[in-house]
Amino acid sequence: MHRRDVLRGIATTTALGAGLTVGTPASAHEGGGDGDGTVAGEAGGYEPLGVVDVPGAMEAVVSGRTVYVATGDGYATVDISDPTVPRVLARRRDLLADRDDGPLVNVQDVKVDGDTLVVAAPAHPRRNALSGLVVVDVSDPASPVEHGFFETDYPIHNCDVVDGRAYLTGNDGDRNALVIVDVSDVGSDERPVELGRWSLLDVDDGWGDVAGGRRTLHDVTVHDGVAVCAHWDAGTWLVDVADPAEPYVLGSVEAPEPSDLSTAGPRPAVTAPGNHHYATRSGGLLAVGKETFGVRVDDDGDGEGDQTVGGPGGVDLWDVSDPRDPVRRATVAPPTSDDPTVGGTWTTAHNLDLAGGTLYTSWYRGGVKRYDVTDPANPIEESWWLAPAEASFWTARTVTTGADGYFVASSRGVGDVPGRLYTFPDRPGSQAERPTLGATTTTTAAANAGETPSSSAASTESAASAPGFGVGSVIAAFGVGGWWLRRRAGDRDS
Repeated sequence: MHRRDVLRGIATTTALGAGLTVGTPASAHEGGGDGDGTVAGEAGGYEPLGVVDVPGAMEAVVSGRTVYVATGDGYATVDISDPTVPRVLARRRDLLADRDDGPLVNVQDVKVDGDTLVVAAPAHPRRNALSGLVVVDVSDPASPVEHGFFETDYPIHNCDVVDGRAYLTGNDGDRNALVIVDVSDVGSDERPVELGRWSLLDVDDGWGDVAGGRRTLHDVTVHDGVAVCAHWDAGTWLVDVADPAEPYVLGSVEAPEPSDLSTAGPRPAVTAPGNHHYATRSGGLLAVGKETFGVRVDDDGDGEGDQTVGGPGGVDLWDVSDPRDPVRRATVAPPTSDDPTVGGTWTTAHNLDLAGGTLYTSWYRGGVKRYDVTDPANPIEESWWLAPAEASFWTARTVTTGADGYFVASSRGVGDVPGRLYTFPDRPGSQAERPTLGATTTTTAAANAGETPSSSAASTESAASAPGFGVGSVIAAFGVGGWWLRRRAGDRDS
């Protein structure tokens, strides 16, 4: 282990603890997933304020009264100044089509900070595909201007941008580093500059013995100079990035010893206890979402799935006031369906937001929920809305709070229903006629085709990977992710 990280970790005080209400241990209460909400909605029940079609919608982020949406083939900007009538302002496709190996494809993530939008892709490894980060001036959201590009030799599944710095998931199959890039004052003829990197291998060389697919940096969020790094089977890590040239570890959550992970047998990433898929922090409260599914098991060798093992994952709430000694306060349970497999009805946790004592969650076809987490040991479900026949929610994001507050949630759509952006009231309420997630719900693999980030068959996904990575995680899990590093030197010349 690197002495610098150890000394700095020991010296760290409770700077992360501002604003956390510390409750009792998690055993005191496990947040339920199927409650009806504590306050009934207004006449007609709790429902969206507005909705607009955004085909291909995946990640959505908010700045002011504009939402920026990743759309697979590019991005869109949406005006939500009137939440009852959201309007698409601009749609940009085929970014950097004039470059070698362009355009940029498989765009699943965008992030925004003020007038700077960053667009990352591809989310999964792809041969002969342009990869990197586009910097966009969105001072006029109706007329965004792409004015900088940071090319990479690794896919970028997710990213963040804060105060002129972009934070990238640099999964090269080797170090799987957090990459920090300066995107401030980027002009059309200027390239963003890398400022620094951090990797689990900087903490302990033993992580190099762990298969890259088990310590993937799946997502990163940055708050107050601290990067929250969701590292799949390797847990969630809190990294001080105030000096991007010298990042150092503050603490970690559910991080095993690398020797334990390197000697463990193969485990499908979709099964319990679940991967650290998405994590974010507010003050001293950390929320970690785990994306898991059920897997059919053949007990008697007749080739038929006799029982389902595992199921959807929930959201863990942690007190990280002292990042060296995190304490789990509660787990918010997921909605459930009668078929929790990858080929069934997805209700596992996906991207989320945490603000003002409220947890905003998305559960694919399990809908969107809000929780009061002012007492993190006792999360209270306040609202839940779902429409499993038409909506598969990717994320939920706060916009404004208070009596007239609202939040947004993006859906990838289901079947013939396109991707959409929804606006919801930011208040307690109960859906008037809540659909079921039972046998009447469409559960075929074809219905999930709009959700799966790869064209792999559902059986392959459930056996070897998680939908968060699709084919990319299969490549990493089998230790051949190195082709991504070699493809520039080899594939382009072939």
